[in-house]
Amino acid sequence: MTEHIVRIKSGVPGLDTVLCGGLVRGASYIVQGSPGAGKTILANQIAFHQAMKGEQVLYVTLLAESHERLFQSLATFDFYRPATIGRNVFYLSLFKVLQEEGLRALISTLRNELARHRCTLLVLDGLLIAKDKAESALDVKTFVAELQSHAAFNSCTVLLLTSAHHDDVSPEHTMVDGVIQLKEELAGIRTMRQLRICKSRGSEALGGLHQYRISGVGIDVYPRLEALLRTPSAEEWSVQARVDPGVQGFGQLVGGGLPPSSVTLLTGPAGSGKTTFGLNFLSMATPDSPALYFGFYESPQRLRAKGRALGIDLERLERSGALVILWNPMTENLLDSLGHELLETVRLHRIHRLFVDGMMGFQRAALYPSRLVEFYTALANELRGQGVSTLVSLEARDVETLVGPEHLPQFAGVMDNLVYLRHATIDGQHRRFIGIAKMRDSAFDATFHHVSIGQGGLQVANRLLLPGGPEITPVFDTGSQNFHGS
Repeated sequence: MTEHIVRIKSGVPGLDTVLCGGLVRGASYIVQGSPGAGKTILANQIAFHQAMKGEQVLYVTLLAESHERLFQSLATFDFYRPATIGRNVFYLSLFKVLQEEGLRALISTLRNELARHRCTLLVLDGLLIAKDKAESALDVKTFVAELQSHAAFNSCTVLLLTSAHHDDVSPEHTMVDGVIQLKEELAGIRTMRQLRICKSRGSEALGGLHQYRISGVGIDVYPRLEALLRTPSAEEWSVQARVDPGVQGFGQLVGGGLPPSSVTLLTGPAGSGKTTFGLNFLSMATPDSPALYFGFYESPQRLRAKGRALGIDLERLERSGALVILWNPMTENLLDSLGHELLETVRLHRIHRLFVDGMMGFQRAALYPSRLVEFYTALANELRGQGVSTLVSLEARDVETLVGPEHLPQFAGVMDNLVYLRHATIDGQHRRFIGIAKMRDSAFDATFHHVSIGQGGLQVANRLLLPGGPEITPVFDTGSQNFHGS
């Protein structure tokens, strides 16, 4: 018979997801990381979350610093609840007991305090200091084993905090049920914080490194999207009519509209009309079929002003609940944080249309660019499964002619549809053009067409005819992922 595992919620956003449900009740965990990685913040965030649920928590420090300094630091975080201290959370310094009487006295004191307060969570901050008092590896194992025994008797979960280097593997690692590693490093000039579950005895966990952030709310963990959504959470491919992109004349090129629940990559150089195309796409949203603008370049104010200039009333759409605007300036972002924010907004507002204005924002946030294909695959599959029709724009290098090859990024194969926007100078006039290279399970017009931008946004006009020459007909080579004119 399989024994049911009882878990407790940590109160740390994303951590329970990485732990596949939360901490195991009665289990012991080492929380390991260099000074400043956030071990104390993590442990206290869990402690106060348990306290707010009415649980009893014993927080033991083996450090020389006073608890007053600890409370001053914790007071800067939203999770801090001073009213629970002495009622549900009990802080106890056993530094002197350890220094003067050793590990045996420490174990005895911990056993008495656990029984006295009937604690369901024990945090021991300073395991490295306790190890220094041990005479051998056997003493360390004995200490951890006795502590686990007393805690398990009371169904008490144990967190042992240590400042050991993240690559260190010590005798106590073999004794505990789980090891949570917090890692802080520099990636170029940026700080990179990553969490890893190194050990999870008898329980699943999402493997690999997961980014986390420390802010005023505490620690937020962002599970890697490609690990969490290895397969999409839903695969309900609803049979819908084709999706009107809102661009006059474009529907005629693609059989009436875009395939439903598909992802369209719109690529072109700056000024070719990508954002305008996206605003036309968003303008078709309704309160029953809302849309999301997820952008990196345009602030909400600038985006609304752009809409007014084009005769697209974004404010009206927002007021009616038909449109949600999210802006993440392309400064310092975390790739998985962006992905989770996007998907949470899609689910919360039941989004039907999504315009991601600037795939470069994801690329610049990726500390490991080699994972982008997997990230985009997980994101695209989840959006399709949620029934979202998605348009994403990508800045392309400036192409002065329509016949030169345009090299697509590696992730282009993830996209269902590929649409090109170009501009060129012909007969002394600057002109814009649109071409379709791929449309999922659809027939489409593969010739370039003129594009104009004015009141109403972007409009597709007649086919392109070069003076004295034939029509330009694009051919897409899926093997080399190059775009050619012929």
